Amino acid sequence: MDLVLYADSEPQVLETELLDTPVRIRATPVEYRWDLGDGNVLVTDDPGEPWPSKDVSATFAYEGWYDVTLTTTYEGQFSVDGGEWQDIDGTVEVASNPQEVYSKSLESRLVNPDRPHDEEKDPFVPKRSKDTEGPRDPNATTKEI
Repeated sequence: MDLVLYADSEPQVLETELLDTPVRIRATPVEYRWDLGDGNVLVTDDPGEPWPSKDVSATFAYEGWYDVTLTTTYEGQFSVDGGEWQDIDGTVEVASNPQEVYSKSLESRLVNPDRPHDEEKDPFVPKRSKDTEGPRDPNATTKEI
């Protein structure tokens, strides 16, 4: 099953004062680095879109819990007292908090629609534990799209 990845791509604007002069700082995302937690990394300048889009997506090779982290690279500009935007040299990287994702092998099976499914007996997503952690992918790569 595809894991669809997407992020907010809007520029962030901070308004402040410096020596009693209004200053605006604009940070614009230019790169998204998705660490999938299994050793695979996906790097793109596309922020992606929610499902059903699969423009930025990934799959896991193994079943288990993974921590997915996004590091966004921003370019900056500033404006003093309402003046023209001016570029700031360099970039800034901001990492997200890890998001827990469970990768499960999906299997077809016959069920009786008249009997309720017992989640305690056969949970779709098991509780996170040492035994349910997903393994590293021995063929992990950094892929740029």
